[in-house]
Amino acid sequence: MLSRHSTQNMAGTPPQSQTETGSRASGTPAVSGYRGPLLLVTLLFFMWGFITCMNDILIPKLQQVFTLQLWQAMLIQTAFFGAYFVVSLLYFLVSISKGDPILKIGYQNGIMVGLLVAALGCTLFYPAAESHSYGFFLLALFVLASGITLLQITANPYVTILGPPEGAASRLNLTQALNSFGTTVAPLVGGYLIFGSVVQPQATAGADAVKLPYLGLAAALLVLALVIRLARLPGVQGDAPQVAGAGALQYRHLVLGIICIFLYVGGEVAIGSSLINFFKLPQIAGLSEVEGGHYLAFYWGGAMIGRFFGAIALARSGSRFKYLLMAGIAALVLLLIYTIYGPQQALIILGLIALNFAVLWLGRFIPGRTLGCFAAAVLVLLLITSFARGPVALWAVIAIGLFNSIMFPTIFTLAIRGLGVYTSQGSSLLVMAIVGGAIIPPLQGYVADVSGSLQLSFLVPLCCYLYIVYYGFWGARIKSSEL
Repeated sequence: MLSRHSTQNMAGTPPQSQTETGSRASGTPAVSGYRGPLLLVTLLFFMWGFITCMNDILIPKLQQVFTLQLWQAMLIQTAFFGAYFVVSLLYFLVSISKGDPILKIGYQNGIMVGLLVAALGCTLFYPAAESHSYGFFLLALFVLASGITLLQITANPYVTILGPPEGAASRLNLTQALNSFGTTVAPLVGGYLIFGSVVQPQATAGADAVKLPYLGLAAALLVLALVIRLARLPGVQGDAPQVAGAGALQYRHLVLGIICIFLYVGGEVAIGSSLINFFKLPQIAGLSEVEGGHYLAFYWGGAMIGRFFGAIALARSGSRFKYLLMAGIAALVLLLIYTIYGPQQALIILGLIALNFAVLWLGRFIPGRTLGCFAAAVLVLLLITSFARGPVALWAVIAIGLFNSIMFPTIFTLAIRGLGVYTSQGSSLLVMAIVGGAIIPPLQGYVADVSGSLQLSFLVPLCCYLYIVYYGFWGARIKSSEL
């Protein structure tokens, strides 16, 4: 999810680094010294992917509890992703005037602060449920997302530093996969805990159903913060130049990329937030919330698998090796689906994977072109979602996850190319654009309420993907005057 969007160096990577522990005489840590810290930090990506996707379960739950219209329920995403904008803006303003805060306090301390703030946000769900206040829930979500924003700003650049520079991309792909795994299991676990039978039946119908799940998340975050505190993580000191002013905005492809991130995150979050209600429609599938959670896991699982495919396809290895590796991953996925769900579901997934491969081939493994082709595929799938019925519409919207997979990291990478000393500043501006996840979902909810058709409201994110097609094919190009 963006968020779901955790793949880029958001605070900027120092061009040179030295470690305080586990270092050689040259000042660069031994590769073997990275593995433990990297594994530990990777858990953060899983946690915030899990927490972010829990919003998709909260929306139908709190809509039910407080008898909300859909646009009001979508304010959950407004509160959550609004924190991304506010915290990133404050971080940006401080960094250009006072220097990078994370480099001053250290990555380890920055991660701990993010975990503690996120844990506080989870804890606030208890008094929010006790007071039966929707506004209190929105406040809790804002605090929770503030902590996750700090984690993103801190952990992303730290992963790029934990090891040789030439391996930075592979390390980020690993953490991406764990983030997507979190978004995949969250609908299953969250749907069972909040809509299932873990709590008493009378509590399940009310706000009390969220108490135990979020107190459990708070406890997990506090334990992780303690582990981070006790761990001997390599400390990094950088000499990245601090640039005053807003010089990054002189780059056209960055400005267009900021708009693209805004629209992509908004469109992606709006789609994911609407899926459980979409699956409940009698003309689509008539599923319960718990059953819908399983299909929501298909959607985010597709994003995870598509991310693996995209990472392999856009790498610089030989074409034959790419195809063999992707075919191997596809075979494992199909075997798993066949074992759990049976041959019919496996056959459908096979068709979706084949479609994904075909669009990858059309993109010729060129980032901008592949982004444009994937966005065009989503346009077609959204049209089917908006006007078809039954399984066709259901599987069309699920397939969108496969094609969303590469978009955030690809847009981010294209937008910060050639920024030089303004890379860190450009990254902060792109993170602010994640606020699209706070604005587009309520807009889709409003269209659904006014039109009386949740299906037709999917034309709102369709408009977002029209711009992504433009950016992939044309907007991301760097003019010769900017080189």
